[in-house]
This record gives sequence, C-alpha cells and structure tokens, in this order.
Amino acid sequence: MDLAVALSAGSSPVLQIPTSNDLKAVMRHVAGTVSIITAGDETDRTGATVTSATALSVEPPTMIVNINRSSSTWPAIARHRHFCVNILSDSQQAIAERFSGKDGIKGKQRYEGADWTVLSTGAAVLVEALAALDCEVEEIIERHSHAIILGRVVGVSVGGGSPLIYSHGQYRSIG
Repeated sequence: MDLAVALSAGSSPVLQIPTSNDLKAVMRHVAGTVSIITAGDETDRTGATVTSATALSVEPPTMIVNINRSSSTWPAIARHRHFCVNILSDSQQAIAERFSGKDGIKGKQRYEGADWTVLSTGAAVLVEALAALDCEVEEIIERHSHAIILGRVVGVSVGGGSPLIYSHGQYRSIG
C-alpha cells in the first residue's frame, strides 16, 4: 500500500520512503493560483504555466518561482536574468493551457492570441492579467529536477477579477 492511500484511508501511515507519485498525490490537494512565467526578448521569448510562484519577501519585494530544468523556460531565465509572473484571471484558462506545453506549442507561438507588453526588464507582461510582477533574477538555486529562482520585483501591473486556480488536476474559479 502506498503512503498516499494509507493516509487517505485513515489508517496509520506505512513507514516507507515516499515516492514521486506519493508527493504528487498529496500536492494535488493544494490549490494554487495559476501564473504564466515569461522570459526572454522579442527574438528569444518563451514561457510556462506554473502554480509555484509566490512572494518571498515584501522588503525588499522579492518573488520565488520553481521551474523544471527540462522546461524551455529555464534556459531563457538563466540567459536573460529576468522573468515576469503573470497571474491569470479565471477567464484565462486557454492561455494557461497554451503555455502548459501539452499541445506542443513552443516559444514565441505561445504568445499568439493575447495582448502583451513589457515593463522594465523586457519580459512579456500579459495586458489583461489579473496582476503581473516584473522581476530581475537575484539568485538561482539548482536542486534535483528544478531551479529555485529568486527575483527582485522591479515593476508591477494590477488588473481586476478573480484568480484562476488549479487543484486536483483541474482549473477552477473561486467565484
């Protein structure tokens, strides 16, 4: 019996080392705000859908994002030393799906069909995002399959609406 099943069934946990599937099963219970992380410039632009973007510090304003190192977004962040966290509204599920990479669309093609601008770093900002945080990379910590990226917030854009949420493998809305 795997650990996730033992815990959800209410029995005592089995003493074993949790597998990646156990971690995934547990983390599906954590609802996350959906964001698009963008990086690059007009000739080398890419991005990814994430639920792993959060504030690290408000003084100074700093964000933390976790990016899989096999993602096409990772080398762009490392090369350009910037990124933008575009927090999606509940009406932007199609954009989240496009940037997820599941349909094979890559790079600049992911930006088609939406309006984009830039703030100070040059990373793309979704014009109608719920909010956006333009960040310069302060530090990168490479651990296992992911890079933990700390970014100093150098610009913000605030829109309106309700956030797009991802939980149990599905997009959801609060309202």
